[in-house]
Amino acid sequence: MEIKDTLLYKILKPIAYILIRVGYPPKVIGLENIPKTGRVILAGNHTKQLDPILLMGMQKRVIHFLAKDELFHGKVKWIIKNVGCIPVNRRIHDKNALKGAINALEKDLCVGIFPEGTINRTDDIIMPFKIGAVKAASETNSVIVPFTITGEYKLFKKGPKLEFLKPIKVGKDLDKENEKLMNCIKNNLKKEGLKNVRKNDSI
Repeated sequence: MEIKDTLLYKILKPIAYILIRVGYPPKVIGLENIPKTGRVILAGNHTKQLDPILLMGMQKRVIHFLAKDELFHGKVKWIIKNVGCIPVNRRIHDKNALKGAINALEKDLCVGIFPEGTINRTDDIIMPFKIGAVKAASETNSVIVPFTITGEYKLFKKGPKLEFLKPIKVGKDLDKENEKLMNCIKNNLKKEGLKNVRKNDSI
């Protein structure tokens, strides 16, 4: 698929920054680990619907998020379609989503992926990762910058902690690399003493 113009993203980015900074003051670590230019995948755990806005507002790159295809037909479809998101049909093994991510990466853009595939509402620290992130990285020689989100979104109180880890390059064994990526993120979540952020699933 062709990646749409990101003008709307650039307009909304400062709004996202203010919303997060004022409403849910976060702690952000490791911004230096995100390459300023070139192809990169940001991949991490998914805790709430606000996670993409947190990522959008708290770092400088334009992120082309993989987003469930239902959003392209819902109330926010105009926004989703015009901020450069890539649709994913979660009901099938969606090869078009992978092609969209590869297309963006081949243009030296930044792609955002939540490899769990959905918000984690289980009691597990993290859910099994889908292989798309490491496959897209392998096919485009892109680096992956893992990230973790911990803490809670509490309005006008201490917000979540967003940490970007050191970039990694994937090898040829994609199943092994996918497990390594998942364990990298899982271990950092354990180190942070992950809190249950699923108390209020309305956010």
